[in-house]
Amino acid sequence: MGEKLTLRYDKIGDILYIDKRPPYAAQESDEAGDEMVVRLNPITDEVETVEILFFTKRLEEGSIIELPVTGELRLAEAE
Repeated sequence: MGEKLTLRYDKIGDILYIDKRPPYAAQESDEAGDEMVVRLNPITDEVETVEILFFTKRLEEGSIIELPVTGELRLAEAE
């Protein structure tokens, strides 16, 4: 079963965070183009966080935001 995603918004930095797990110091960062940053697991290189910079600016412009990851969406099982 996949992890649930958590969305956090930093109003001051205008950054939307999409997390599979809380951030931690050992995560590695990589620029994913189009003003996005991905944070990777240092052992598996699995994407654990996507950071979308200038998020509200993009919304105001009506921009389409394409994430630099693939995924499968389905309802999470009740815990």
